[in-house]
Amino acid sequence: MKQVLAIVVLFALTACDQASQRVDTLARESAKGVVSQTIATRFPQVPKQMITPFTDCIIDNSDAIEIRVFAKSAVMGVDDTTVATVRTVLSRPETVRCLSQSTLGMTGTLG
Repeated sequence: MKQVLAIVVLFALTACDQASQRVDTLARESAKGVVSQTIATRFPQVPKQMITPFTDCIIDNSDAIEIRVFAKSAVMGVDDTTVATVRTVLSRPETVRCLSQSTLGMTGTLG
């Protein structure tokens, strides 16, 4: 009986983890549009061809709370909180490193 209960609990935890991953993936996908829009409209110094790499690096380096801010902005619109959150993520060393790697990969297409 204990083995059956352990198996049921294991399946429940696995299903919960899979659902959580799906929710996170959907939130990150909806956040990408908002981050792209924010970069394009509020960060004019970013070259057009770099908007996608910037967006990817920002999304990849955002925590769950920041993703929620972006997902909310997808519904409510970009505001100062959205811009501040983008700036916060952009200031992280991991994001800077990601952007450096993305820029290196695009050096042949920038000029």
